[in-house]
Amino acid sequence: MTVRMRHTRAHTGNRRSHHALTAPRLSTCANCQKSHLRHRVCENCGSYRGKGIIDLTAKIEAKQKKRAAKKELATK
Repeated sequence: MTVRMRHTRAHTGNRRSHHALTAPRLSTCANCQKSHLRHRVCENCGSYRGKGIIDLTAKIEAKQKKRAAKKELATK
């Protein structure tokens, strides 16, 4: 089957007019005043809408313990 009609550049451009990228919407955290993506937990302090959701200090300590254990196994 062959193509019946060719699309002009203008027709293609009109179709692609809605394909432009937009910048992410950012909000400021109520606790630490850092910017974060909307409707998501702040990556800096772990709070959402002014409430502490994630205890990031415990999470970081657990990661450090895991790394230390991994290094210990690698040196043996």
